[in-house]
Amino acid sequence: MNAIKTTLLLGLLSGMLLLGGQAIGGRRGLFIGLIMAVLMNFFSYFFSEKMALSMYQAQPVTEQENTQVWRRVGPMTRQLCQRMGLPMPRLWVIPDHSPNAFATGRNPEHSSVAFTVGVLELMDDRELEGVIAHELGHIKHRDILISSVAATIGAAITYMAQMAIFFGGSRSEDDEEGSNPLAGILMLFLAPIAATLIQMAISRTREYSADDAAARYTGSPDGLISGLRKLESWSKRIPMDASPATAHMFIIKPLSGQGMMRLFSTHPATEERIARLMALRGAPAAF
Repeated sequence: MNAIKTTLLLGLLSGMLLLGGQAIGGRRGLFIGLIMAVLMNFFSYFFSEKMALSMYQAQPVTEQENTQVWRRVGPMTRQLCQRMGLPMPRLWVIPDHSPNAFATGRNPEHSSVAFTVGVLELMDDRELEGVIAHELGHIKHRDILISSVAATIGAAITYMAQMAIFFGGSRSEDDEEGSNPLAGILMLFLAPIAATLIQMAISRTREYSADDAAARYTGSPDGLISGLRKLESWSKRIPMDASPATAHMFIIKPLSGQGMMRLFSTHPATEERIARLMALRGAPAAF
């Protein structure tokens, strides 16, 4: 069911590129939108991991590089991977003191987990284990490709909407069905909202699944519960300047939007996530 839902949602994202192209440039714009949809899907499949990591200036964590961080997260990650039947992902550290983490890649064999300096400073070992298990849950459920594709196409749709204000009123002399000025203006306002709502639908259900995996493979939900409480509190004190296109990839919402922006949150409420985790107390471990 999740695979069908994901296919439909990603199809909607690609469809919006086609409709947006037509709204901005008529038949020619439709063709450009088709090319963009194909290129964005291809690019997001093969290069989204590198794009996300470079966006946040992530540095590799190995036994030779950032060894202090490796000693903290390397053995813990390897043990969790053994329990979950996963290959060891590449590990990265982000030089940002806002506490957060995310997983990226196209499949378990080509995956990465990145931690901010802030989350490593804030978490004790039990909480950090819960955070790592959550991110590995995304890898195990193959959420990382879904999120990466949504991030890339969502960014493209937002860019197209911004271009609509400049080209929405143009009409090509050799295209009788040229762009519609009103459609271009509507695209400017509606496309970013639609892209965000689709990203939200993709992300929210999967956060619950990753939380559930963390509880089962660590043997208790308490580490992640405590970790989420800290993340919710400290991410507000030290906000992270994250791109809206990648906000849904993080374990906790990195943006500090207020008011109407809360309607477009890419994450379920932390209180709801904690309530669901508390209901898992006493459930058998998955190892």
